[in-house]
Amino acid sequence: MVRTQVQLTEEQAKLLRQLAASKHLSVAEIIRQAVDNFLKSQVIVDLEEKKQRAIEAVGRFHSGVSDLSEAHDRHLTEAFDK
Repeated sequence: MVRTQVQLTEEQAKLLRQLAASKHLSVAEIIRQAVDNFLKSQVIVDLEEKKQRAIEAVGRFHSGVSDLSEAHDRHLTEAFDK
């Protein structure tokens, strides 16, 4: 285990102590569980995967407009004016 220090508000500390007592766990264990749950809910995509996803998206969509790269501002304005 790695020791770390975290500053909590008085209310957070109070509620954590109450929760820990009700579950017969330490405050540290409650915090570890919360961190685990938070980390599991996050999608971590590294830079190489982001690049690969962008490359795979190239050419997959078609606007049906032949001059989109030259007149994108006009097309965008027209699209939002509708």
